[in-house]
Amino acid sequence: MRTAVSAALLGLGAFAVATGLVLQLHTHPYLAKLQHNIDNVSVSSGEGVTAIVYPPNGLPEIRHNLSVTATTHVEGDLSAPEVKQNGDVTVWKRSTIVKESKDDLVLSAEVRRICIDRRTGEAVAPCHGEFYETEQGKRMIGQGAKPLHPGLNFVFPFGTEKRDYRWYDTVLKEPVPIHFAGEQQLQGLDVYRFVHTIEPRELDHFQVPGSMIGSRESSVDVTQYYGVTRTLLVEPETGAVLSLREDIKQELRTVTQRAGEGTYAFDGELALTPASVTANVDEVKKNRPLLFMITTLPTILWVSGAVLIAAALVLLLLHRRGFLVAGVALVIGACLGTGTTFWVTNASDPDSSLDLKNVVSSTNVDYGLR
Repeated sequence: MRTAVSAALLGLGAFAVATGLVLQLHTHPYLAKLQHNIDNVSVSSGEGVTAIVYPPNGLPEIRHNLSVTATTHVEGDLSAPEVKQNGDVTVWKRSTIVKESKDDLVLSAEVRRICIDRRTGEAVAPCHGEFYETEQGKRMIGQGAKPLHPGLNFVFPFGTEKRDYRWYDTVLKEPVPIHFAGEQQLQGLDVYRFVHTIEPRELDHFQVPGSMIGSRESSVDVTQYYGVTRTLLVEPETGAVLSLREDIKQELRTVTQRAGEGTYAFDGELALTPASVTANVDEVKKNRPLLFMITTLPTILWVSGAVLIAAALVLLLLHRRGFLVAGVALVIGACLGTGTTFWVTNASDPDSSLDLKNVVSSTNVDYGLR
């Protein structure tokens, strides 16, 4: 009887420890990866915004107290040559259009296509077809081994840490350090807050109609300056950005004007709408069982397995018999744990449901580019 109990404890303990090890060493890296077939739409909005608008058949002008909406569509490009089943790289395309609500006029728009490391969230190169476009016919193309959009663009890494990261700023066209600023709760989830403030930087020199900046001249030379305070709330296990808030300032200054004395081409705050934030939170909560399986469960299994094995060894040493049966139980338990976990992992693989051999090129949506 005692031999049977010892064997059972050893078998269960070995099963638990083997399962925990496979979950940690195989399942976590196998499943903790960005999906190829993402298709997500999010909306940011702001009130009381100052911005340049472009009336049809008229000169651009600056208007105040606008209601502004920014709609972003992120979709996976399954036709990209970098996209492979269980590959380390995926390709996402992001289209964003910013409109004012009263006359439904486009303020700005952009389309980007990026290759991303599926675990770190960092842009990678070389990337076939990588581009960035804000105006029709003026597309910036990625070349060689240097990413066009270096740093993080959409998400943080799986297992986000409490440290600084590099977040790509689409206006500056360069990655900027973003700092860990604390923890908080968001609709029942523990999240990390990341913040950076970019002090006004000189962007470009060009001419604008004098009427735009209150001058009697027909055209005036100005310098454009840009600054932003950006706050992101990130779910650390998945790296998903659940909430985004940006306080943006773009100022046009003449040669005689100092900071704050020019004309704001954009001045306002845009934040993800409550509906978009809730949708992001719900998506993370939906994946909680998988998150539990690859993050918390291995530790539970290791501890419980160690306790069971220790108890079995105590019984064996006290009675000094049944070692052969116990050894067989140990091997069987370890094999069952390993085999079962490999099978469950492969069955849970999201890539297995994708047909990457018969993919039509992703849609090239006209997203308001002028």
